[in-house]
Amino acid sequence: MTKAKDIMHKGAQWITRDETLTRAAQVMGMINVGALPVSDENGRMCGIITDRDIVVKCLAQGRDPSKVTAGDLCEGTPRWIDANADVDDVLHEMESHRIRRLPVIENKQLVGMISEADVARHLPNDRVAEFAGHIYSPAPP
Repeated sequence: MTKAKDIMHKGAQWITRDETLTRAAQVMGMINVGALPVSDENGRMCGIITDRDIVVKCLAQGRDPSKVTAGDLCEGTPRWIDANADVDDVLHEMESHRIRRLPVIENKQLVGMISEADVARHLPNDRVAEFAGHIYSPAPP
């Protein structure tokens, strides 16, 4: 049985909610990712920030990324999966919430991320096609 930890990208990193978007972009560039989980003051995940968030919700609105924090852009309930969860549970979580990246947690610590690319790399083509259909189809009214 394939587990979340079997398909995740190891070495994920997060930033705190009080770090600026400039810092978030620097970290993304250093570790070559497009998303970072965001933690609160208690070390608990409170959201995810993406490179697209920085562009659309900050730069495109004329805001200063050195003054806007990651916490300012976090919205909604953060989604995550346990490292020992079955891959079917991973896909269900991503499909049902229409998310493209899913943090992987083990013993209350961030241990990895699962992205669309990880799904495509590790699963059969028919399952990848089904996954893509759920993620990219228009949202129900």
